[in-house]
Amino acid sequence: MPKYYEEKEDDNRACSGIREDFKSCLLQHDCVLKEGKTPSECLKEGHCKALQVSFFECKRSMLDTRSRFRGRKGY
Repeated sequence: MPKYYEEKEDDNRACSGIREDFKSCLLQHDCVLKEGKTPSECLKEGHCKALQVSFFECKRSMLDTRSRFRGRKGY
């Protein structure tokens, strides 16, 4: 289960839960551990794509003018 739902470190930045999951996905992926590549190289190959998209959507919702009136989504 992602750390976003479990006990997570106190981080009051926006999208901190998804950011933490995205970071741990990249650092614990076989691409980094076994092949010795950098996390940015693994991203270019398409690993952890779902979390990358979720993180992007969360960050984009902060800039969306419609959500400024409604508030950010519950990330």
